[in-house]
Order: sequence, then structure tokens, then C-alpha cells
Amino acid sequence: MTKALKLAVVGHTNVGKTSLLRTLTRDVGFGEVSHRPSTTRHVEGARLSVDGEALLELYDTPGLEDAIALLDYLENLDRPGERLDGPARLARFLDGSEARQRFEQEAKVLRQLLTCDAGLYVIDAREPVLAKYRDELAVLAGCGKPLLPVLNFVSSAGHREPQWREALARLGLHALVRFDSVAPPEDGERRLYENLMLLLEHARDQLQRLIVDIEAQRQARWQSASHLIAELLIDCAACRRSVVTEAGHVQQAIDELRKSIRQREQRCVESLLKLYAFRTQDAAAADLPLLDGRWGDDLFNPETLKQLGVRVGGGIAAGAAAGAGVDLLVGGITLGAAALVGALAGGALQTARSYGSRLLGKLKGQRELTVDDAVLRLLALRQRQLLQALNVRGHAAMERIQLDGPQDKTWREGRLPEALRKARAHPQWSSLNPQAKLGQAERQEQISELARHITPDR
Repeated sequence: MTKALKLAVVGHTNVGKTSLLRTLTRDVGFGEVSHRPSTTRHVEGARLSVDGEALLELYDTPGLEDAIALLDYLENLDRPGERLDGPARLARFLDGSEARQRFEQEAKVLRQLLTCDAGLYVIDAREPVLAKYRDELAVLAGCGKPLLPVLNFVSSAGHREPQWREALARLGLHALVRFDSVAPPEDGERRLYENLMLLLEHARDQLQRLIVDIEAQRQARWQSASHLIAELLIDCAACRRSVVTEAGHVQQAIDELRKSIRQREQRCVESLLKLYAFRTQDAAAADLPLLDGRWGDDLFNPETLKQLGVRVGGGIAAGAAAGAGVDLLVGGITLGAAALVGALAGGALQTARSYGSRLLGKLKGQRELTVDDAVLRLLALRQRQLLQALNVRGHAAMERIQLDGPQDKTWREGRLPEALRKARAHPQWSSLNPQAKLGQAERQEQISELARHITPDR
């Protein structure tokens, strides 16, 4: 079995070391993230495994607080005639009393780095390049371990990445990686581990395994997320409520439908957050602008007519599709509807049993309330917005994701996907309806097809 690679995450206090660990481990609960300095006081560890085999161990360390004074102290440790190298000088320091008193925090960092294969030196790229940071690197270099600088917070306005690149190059540190722990790039982990390969040739195989596994997990999360969003849209498209045409009953039904759809969307939001290992409070959908609902004529759309055994394109179907069905606004009956009722009574007994109650309800003046196409578009846009945000969100992020005004231009115009039009005619496909039949093969096929339509770019 391969020995796990050990990395110490080091740097000045409050530069985002714990934040980096949270994002790399996908653990929002790792350590404590705070704007207060010196939050981490002890070394904490985490392990990354593939197929049950530990490949990488990461160690969070306290922040370096007084590297300037420590470097001065170390430079005076040599005795007359001695010229110790870095590790030997640090060994003498760690055996002395100052390592347990004045420089206790720095000693914890150095002990951990000495036991590791390499260190990740985390830099807050918003900070100016000060002498204390150069001295920190000089002290850490004394451990004789490879160091990979990690530029954190490079997504923030006013970062000083060019100055940091120049300063690191002057110190001989030409290999570095940009990795914002709050908003990491999608390929950020891969780039980090590829840079480590350059420094740790002996660990190339296990780092490559880690990269392959990370990409496989990313793809699996994306596919699962697409399926969750497709289920939400099918549930909402197939949802329907029958209501008596009295004003009080209509408004109550509208309010209940709005609440049901809103709750169903929130369940989808929470499922996506859980899939991506975030907290339930990290995002919440705003209220839905259902307006007056949708007074649908779904009983007479082409998909329903196919189920009724009427050939689409024939006289009855064409009339119904053109709107010569039940006049829902006045609860009346037209010749097209009467002809359809006659066709059912004359030769489609089984179909009449299935749809008779709906037809009868319409003829008695009841209306069917369904979700408007505009709301389905909004649901799709908001969930796509959330999914895109989760893909570039670090697990140290503290601000909530807002799902109020998606900017995505897709789904705003044009025809809805065929799967949603089919769902209109299949109320049994919705978990929001009574007597739902969620295991039907055709429902699962339409969900899979819709999932590919939702996220076609992966």
C-alpha cells in the first residue's frame, strides 16, 4: 500500500489556511473560520482517500506571528566556528526553551513541516508584500522541505497578485498556484496537485489518482444535480389542482399551489446543497411570482389526446388544440368538447374511465389550476443558477447564495422541452398530486432526457 503524502498548510495568521483545508476536504465544519487573528492554535489534520486507500494527509497549522524576531533569533544560534544548515539550526531551536515559550506557535508550525513531505504556503493576495512575509519564507525554508505558495483571495477586488509573483520569484519560488478558497476555479484542485507533482516526483502516481477521482466525483455531482432539477420541473409541470369556480375557492387554491411549488423548490435547493456538501442555510429560493396561476386546457393538448386514442391532426384534435375545448373562463361547453365527449362515450370506454372525472369536472364548471410556463422557466433558471454557483463555491464561503434574479438567457424564450409538455398530460408523474406513480418507466425516461437538456454543456 502506498504511503500517504503529508502536506503542512502554513502561513501567516489569518490568511485562509483553514479555509483552504475546508475547500480541499469539502468539509464546511473543518476547524474554525473567522476574521479574528490566530483562530487556529493547534495542528489539525484531514485525510483524502480513494477506494479506501489514504493518498493525502493535510495538516492545518497555527499562524506564524513573529517571524521577524524568530529569524533574528535563529541567525544567532550558531556557535563560534559553526555553520549549521537550516534543519540543524531548527533542531537546536526546537530543543531550547524559547520554542516552548516566546515562539511556541512558530515551533508548532516548524515541527509539523519537518515531519511532512512538503508545505503549502498560503498567501492572502490582498495584502501588500511586507518584510514579515519574506522572513516567514526564510524561516520555513530552513526546514529543507519543498514549498508551494498558494495565492488565496485572488477573486477579490484589489488583490496584489503581480507583486506577489515578483516577490516569490526573487526568493526562488517560481512554482505557485492561484486558489481562492472562497471562490475556487473549477480546475483549481487539479492545478494545485499538478504543481505538487513538479515538486514531489515520487508522489506523482498518487497525486494523479487523486486528480482522476476528483474529476470523477465532480462529474457525478453534476449529473446527480441535473437529475434533481429535472425531477423538480417534472413534479411542477405535472402538478394540478381542481377548484370550484367561486372566487374564494379559486384564491385559496392559488395560494395552496404557490405554497406547494415553493416548498418543492426549497427541497430541491436543500438536496443540491447536501449533494455539494454545503449547509442548508447557504442558499434559499425567493418567493415565486405565480401571479394568478395558470388556467390550463391540458386535457385537450396533443399529448393528452394521444392518450385518449384520438389521432392528433384529426378534426377533433385540431379543434381542441386550437382552443375549441372547454371554455374555462365561463365554464361552458363547445361543439369541439361535445364531440370529444361523444367519441369517448362511443368507443373508448377504458379511456373514459380514466379521464371521465376530469371531463365531468370541467363540464360542471370546475377549473384545473396548473403551474404557468413562466414559472417553470423561472424554476429552471434559478436551479441552474444555484448549480453554477455551487460549482465555483469554496467550503469556506460565508455569504448566502441569492437566487432572486438569474442572468442566464437560456430557458427564457422558445418552446419548453418536450419532457415538460408530456408531463402536463401525466398528473400521476407529480409527487405533489394524489395517487402519484413515480416509478413509471416513462417518467424516469423523461427525467433523464430533461436532465440532459438542463445541463447540456457537461
